[in-house]
Amino acid sequence: MAETVTTPPAVTAPGARSRWIDHWDPEDPQFWEETGRPIARRNLVWSIFAEHIGFSVWLLWSIVVVRLNDVGWNLSTSQILWLTAVPSGVGAFLRIPYTFAVPKFGGRNWTIASALLLIIPAGGLAWAVERPEIGYGILLLIAATAGFGGGNFASSMANISFFYPEREKGFALGLNAAGGNLGVAVVQKFVPQIIVLGGGLTLSYAGLMYIPLAVVAAVCAFLFMDNLTEAKADPKPVLQSLRFPDTWVLSLLYIGTFGSFIGYSSAFPTLLVAVFDRQDIALAWAFLGAGIGSLARPLGGWLSDRVGGAQVTMAAFAGLAIGAAAALWSVQQASLGLFFFSFMFLFVATGIGNGSTYRMISRLFQLKGLQEGGSPETMLRSRREAAGALGVISSVGAFGGFAVPICYAWSKSTFGTIEPALRFYLVFFIVLLFVTWFRYARRGSLLARERV
Repeated sequence: MAETVTTPPAVTAPGARSRWIDHWDPEDPQFWEETGRPIARRNLVWSIFAEHIGFSVWLLWSIVVVRLNDVGWNLSTSQILWLTAVPSGVGAFLRIPYTFAVPKFGGRNWTIASALLLIIPAGGLAWAVERPEIGYGILLLIAATAGFGGGNFASSMANISFFYPEREKGFALGLNAAGGNLGVAVVQKFVPQIIVLGGGLTLSYAGLMYIPLAVVAAVCAFLFMDNLTEAKADPKPVLQSLRFPDTWVLSLLYIGTFGSFIGYSSAFPTLLVAVFDRQDIALAWAFLGAGIGSLARPLGGWLSDRVGGAQVTMAAFAGLAIGAAAALWSVQQASLGLFFFSFMFLFVATGIGNGSTYRMISRLFQLKGLQEGGSPETMLRSRREAAGALGVISSVGAFGGFAVPICYAWSKSTFGTIEPALRFYLVFFIVLLFVTWFRYARRGSLLARERV
């Protein structure tokens, strides 16, 4: 029996078999304080947990590949980087249908389904990594299924965006994303220890450990999360978001922030080995980059709530350009210490830029709704369009996670060094800094006056 909430709203009991909330008005201060906040917080907590497991599975290959040649594989640096890039590309592609899944099935229901889908890549990795006889093509195909974990981000962010009022959305989305992003750091920190339990090297443990965790995430979503009727709509508002020019401008910016984060996270352990031949550092310390970047993401959202997302995003791109220049110089000087430090700086900048760019999305669609009259129906449509844009932008941005390792692989195989790739990133970040200023921070523009 489906349970609903009507005005005045009532909280459905945890464990309800089908839980839908019909009335949801977080912009009403009384509703938010008396009813909305605890429900939103509960959904945020379990959304973070499920997304964390998804991100972990998505980036499992980033650290497993460091030890593949130790268990019988004979892979080049380019082949290894492709194994880290393909899951990112598949995950980016899946973010579009995952975004549509929230209005189609409900946020809670899709969280359950998407968590259970993680069993496929986790089990596939556990089966394949210690069977070199299957060949590289099969291994690459199995690695591609890790993209299921990347799709989780889009549906999670689209769902949580409905729960929070505009004034708290930046920090809430930042927390949701950071909790997921931390899955990268957790994988890179603990998998190297898990795979050597018992004194040997058993790479299959990396996949096996996430099968029960995926089940736990699905069970917790079933017991503790809710579906919002407001979010359950036809796909039209999502498609309408594609007509908004800023959806595509922000997609470009998100390639530079999130695409850099996920691309650097997947490639960094391999680069430490390929450039400096330091597998020990890759296995012991590479996780710091993803960890720092993840923790910086809520800071980007929080700062954007206060000073404007465009200003923070510009600062992030300036930091990314500085970090890329420092990384380039460190490779030229063969300085491992500076290389490591420059990448930590890059990760901080990506995290702040992730939070600020995402904060700009909901703010831009809110302004769009106000310019179109600001009626309750218009603002509801605007929120639905914003949720759709979140998924589209996260998908396009995530393709950066595919491009970054491929660019490094091309640079290394063609020139024998990653310097050309770093030069490209330096120029790219400067261009994105200019785009952000021109579109959102240029003096006299509407978006600048509104502190987007």
